[in-house]
Amino acid sequence: MPLVRISLMKGKSKDFGQQVGEIIYQAMVDTIKVPVKDNFQIITEHDSHSLIYDPTYLDINRTPDIVVIQITLNEGRDVALKKLLYQTIADRLHGGLDIRREDVFISLVEVKKENWSFGNGIAQYA
Repeated sequence: MPLVRISLMKGKSKDFGQQVGEIIYQAMVDTIKVPVKDNFQIITEHDSHSLIYDPTYLDINRTPDIVVIQITLNEGRDVALKKLLYQTIADRLHGGLDIRREDVFISLVEVKKENWSFGNGIAQYA
């Protein structure tokens, strides 16, 4: 159900992006009940010309270690559950990889269930 896009600055270890993805996936399983094996991620590395962010927007001090996470998922979760997901991801990335909570930027994109095809040209959730 979710498709996760993770954008990072270049220069981290070769396993860093995958570790970030594993933490995000487990947080989704634990908080918003994503099914086991429902793990689809696109991890990209950028330079400062292709990952652009404001370092102080909303008085949050961001660094070049920013991790931008966009999660496309089925609509319908309430605000409390979304807040729990945000907090869990930020806390686990901080605890597991020492990523500053201020450098964790998350965006959810909610879609209707019929907007997915997982293969074979079939809308499995429609």
